[in-house]
Amino acid sequence: MYGIFMQCWVTMKLYGGNGAILLLFLASAIYLAITEESVKKKIMLGILPLLIFVGFLFPVTKIVYVAAFDDGSDTYYRLLWLVPMYVVIGYAGCKFLFSLKKSIYQRVGLVIILAVIMVTGSFVYASVNMSRAENLYHIPQSVIDICDVVAPKEGEPRIRVAFPGELVHFVRQYDTDILMPYGREMVVTQWDYYNPVYEVMEKPEIIDGKALLEATRETKCSYIVLGENRKIDCDLEDLGLELVKNVQGYNIYGDPEILALRE
Repeated sequence: MYGIFMQCWVTMKLYGGNGAILLLFLASAIYLAITEESVKKKIMLGILPLLIFVGFLFPVTKIVYVAAFDDGSDTYYRLLWLVPMYVVIGYAGCKFLFSLKKSIYQRVGLVIILAVIMVTGSFVYASVNMSRAENLYHIPQSVIDICDVVAPKEGEPRIRVAFPGELVHFVRQYDTDILMPYGREMVVTQWDYYNPVYEVMEKPEIIDGKALLEATRETKCSYIVLGENRKIDCDLEDLGLELVKNVQGYNIYGDPEILALRE
């Protein structure tokens, strides 16, 4: 039990980042549980969030969760999504300020809160994981340009296209008329699913052209999108595919056999 508790504790610390948010949340929830006059708000923003946190650390909770879900060990942290941490912190901060009787005290309290935010927080836009949006869709421009080439015209049925793994996250965000033989479930490696197109298109260092064509025709892919630097053991045009266009470093191959079935 102690080992499971420590696993839960480590998960909670990782979820809380530098720990400042967790401390602010706990202080806010306790403050609301004690001072809030509305019973509903006291329960929803004070007592219940604290109970969820305590329950998360309780080993039996994790044992039951893992037994109920196959991927329980990997997704147990999602129970913490039930806690409205920032709502609790924001509401508690506002309640504290308005509880001060004199405006001068409110100003001092506001300065203290802002100082805590500045000291404990970070400027997210300076993170290495942040990049300037290329367009209004906030997805790579290459995805938009490729989708505009292969997308069906208005009134035509949806089309299936094999995309490289690094693009599949974004395609459905832009055009739901474009289907794919595999999606995010294949890119997340720990899920360990099987897909014939993914097996021949993504896993080997050098793609077997004939095997790729067989797999994409089996799944009725009208187009195949590959990085122009992707190694293939043969020229796909020699196998009957047509190079439709090169878009920002990606070659778009059309399969006349599958496209003919759409006419």
